[in-house]
Amino acid sequence: MRTGKELLMASKVFASEQRWRSWWCLLSTLVLCIASTAVLFIPMAWPLKLPLSLLSGLLIVRLFIIYHDFQHGTILTRSPFAKTILDIFGILVLCPPSIWNRSHNHHHAQNSKIQSLNIGSFPIMTMDTYATATPYQRRLYAFSRHPITILIGYLTIFLWGISLRAFLISPREHRDGALAIILHLLLIAALCQSSFAQAFYVLILPLCVACGVGSYLFYAQHNFPGVKLYSKEKWNYVLAATESSSFMRMSPLMHWFTGNIGFHHIHHLNAKIPFYRLPEAMAALEEMQSPHTTSLAPWDIYRCFCLKVWDAKSERYLSFGEADRALAVLQTATAVP
Repeated sequence: MRTGKELLMASKVFASEQRWRSWWCLLSTLVLCIASTAVLFIPMAWPLKLPLSLLSGLLIVRLFIIYHDFQHGTILTRSPFAKTILDIFGILVLCPPSIWNRSHNHHHAQNSKIQSLNIGSFPIMTMDTYATATPYQRRLYAFSRHPITILIGYLTIFLWGISLRAFLISPREHRDGALAIILHLLLIAALCQSSFAQAFYVLILPLCVACGVGSYLFYAQHNFPGVKLYSKEKWNYVLAATESSSFMRMSPLMHWFTGNIGFHHIHHLNAKIPFYRLPEAMAALEEMQSPHTTSLAPWDIYRCFCLKVWDAKSERYLSFGEADRALAVLQTATAVP
């Protein structure tokens, strides 16, 4: 079984795009997304508008994965036309290119490294940091990983975390963050000229769906039962892919809507593999065919959300209840003369 550099080298066979296929994926998804949005402007009863709005949100998820691959330099490189389309898309979905590139590249370089800064990923508290954290710090940490925070990722992660917060921290570097927010508010105001319902079904609900799905996928891809985290000294890129990134089981339709991002362990092994070649790579690389898995089933979602505090001794995530009990036992033991 290949490990390390051998496995990484074997993956490079799949790290080339089929240009016509990349264009087909981009243009066909873009047409479907525009069409589904256009239909929502037609007066109709809400039982018809609601599923169409949800469909529009799922199409945004697929288009986002195409945007994600483009930003990795995986597909449609050196195409000004593709760059224009996808940069505009990134701004419209509150994920501007400058901010996404900085945070996501950091995520790939630091995924599962305990001592790294929490840029482009959900924060991680170890038992040591949890034990010394103030009540406010614990509440803030709990909020950052709370299911509701992820469910309303449209507001908490994309509008605030990705666009506004990044702009406030570095205005010159991330001016597109301010542009995204201003344009977003202007679009809502323009749509509300007709009615709030128009703004809700055409823009707000699709983005709520897309950002909520995207936020949870990103969370569960690195926060799942069996995940491993590593110290700076023990960390390496291939381990971060094979032991710290999941494969999410989905129906073929959901794999299509999510652009195969469920094959996340393959993506972290080699981000230059186009999203449409990830299943092919997994089928060919024997070492990647027994990954840690999760799914969108309620029980699996619950299990992922239970993971809160990393315990280096047992090498697993604990729930807050388990962490509090472990600290209580430790404090009692140290208090005994």
